Amino acid sequence: MKFPKMHRIAAVGLLTLLALSMQLAAQDKQDHHHKHHHYQLIDIGTFGGPNSNFVTQGVGAQVLNNRGTVTGSADTSTPDPNAPNCLSPDCFISHAFKWQNGSLSDSGALPGVNSSFGTWITENGLVAGFSGNGEIDPLTGFPEARAVFWNDGRITDLGTFGGNESLANAVNNRGQVVALSTNAIPDPFDFYGFGTQMHAFLWQNGVMRDLGTIGDGPDSIAYWVNESGQVAGFSYINSTPNPLTGVPTMHPFLWENGTMRDLGTIGGTQVFQLNGLNERGQVVGSMTLADEDSHHVHPFLWDGKALLNLGTLGGDLGEANWLNNAGEVVGHADTSLACRNGGRPLGHAFFWKNGLMRDLGSVPGIDPLDGLSAANSINSKTQIVGESNSCDGSIDDAFLWEKGSMADLNTLVPAGSTLQLFNAVYITDRGEITGFGILANGNVHTFLLIPCDEHHPGVEGCDYSLVDAAKAAQSPAPHYVSSGAQRLLQLRRTSQSHTPTLVPPSR
Repeated sequence: MKFPKMHRIAAVGLLTLLALSMQLAAQDKQDHHHKHHHYQLIDIGTFGGPNSNFVTQGVGAQVLNNRGTVTGSADTSTPDPNAPNCLSPDCFISHAFKWQNGSLSDSGALPGVNSSFGTWITENGLVAGFSGNGEIDPLTGFPEARAVFWNDGRITDLGTFGGNESLANAVNNRGQVVALSTNAIPDPFDFYGFGTQMHAFLWQNGVMRDLGTIGDGPDSIAYWVNESGQVAGFSYINSTPNPLTGVPTMHPFLWENGTMRDLGTIGGTQVFQLNGLNERGQVVGSMTLADEDSHHVHPFLWDGKALLNLGTLGGDLGEANWLNNAGEVVGHADTSLACRNGGRPLGHAFFWKNGLMRDLGSVPGIDPLDGLSAANSINSKTQIVGESNSCDGSIDDAFLWEKGSMADLNTLVPAGSTLQLFNAVYITDRGEITGFGILANGNVHTFLLIPCDEHHPGVEGCDYSLVDAAKAAQSPAPHYVSSGAQRLLQLRRTSQSHTPTLVPPSR
């Protein structure tokens, strides 16, 4: 049926208004009768330098365990002698840390004046990560990075397959570390620009096992390992460049008992992110669709039988960032609406369960038509944490979503706190949260939030009264993001700093 021009415009306008009303109604369905706990806020601090961070770029990673131990990296006061070609984005020597029971300890680095980064901590305190080794990679001109493992205060260099670089991404309680390593074979398609092929590997008890690739692909990367020893990553499946992307086809894989299983595709040939593996062997991430458009990427879930396209909230772009052992998935996805200011797609955090994707909206205090959000982590109690900001970047807040209600975490910590919490990265099953906060001078510090609840009795400084969700929504905390912090965050969110991350640079 054909509509006259004015009728088509009216129809489009009606559909837009309908979409808007449904969008706002979805946000209004939040349970404002719920009560949130207060939290004790701990600024983890630094080793004398300006910033501390996690090498996650905001995507969930287990940098906090249920014993309350945090790992990450904190600046020292020593400028990096290799500046401007530094491992740390702000060009200070930065060291991996452990924080526990009020004490921040330096995990050290490989010998020399080197930066190091903790990327994962297990329940029994094992840490995986990477460190500079004092050498400059002749192929890149940047300091070489080596996969390392910390156990009982000792650091172990896991080595390489004959190349110059390796990076460790995760470790389980058995001390099985998963990582990537370069070899000496030149490769124009490598993910990080190291110049040579890289292979996923599994390290345990001093033995480095090459997991190979899918088919005859030149490269693979391992990101996750669970307690059963299953490994998730992705791999090129051949060396033939796709005419639309210019690089070979890549697929996610699940490695188990010596076999790398190709998990397939949701239509496209490029894996953009691989962001989680649970104890059931389920995997989440994001991939292109058949058109190979980098702005048309969808979240996926490997449910143990098939690779599922989780879809979006009506827009073109989405990403699955984390999942729990029940198979509940969180991430962010574009809606069918655009920001009131700027025209960019209005993207929101989502919660996916049993085939249904729920729009979590944005934090109270941000115009619903100007509010963005992304969920980074979910625990076994379906508590979700992430980041919510305005389209123009002037507002940036960490959030907690639980029992149908999203709260700005800044409203749940003591008034007058020196840190403005702008991104919550991970939440444990005990409800403890870690992420990023900003000081008034623009420096960024990692934080730990301890809930003032029945599972954490007698915590000094805790307010054990409850906060009504509706009251918290009506009294949002003040928003502040300095230009200095924005510059640092931009460095972290691009691949130009050459900082190795848990995910490949955007292509």
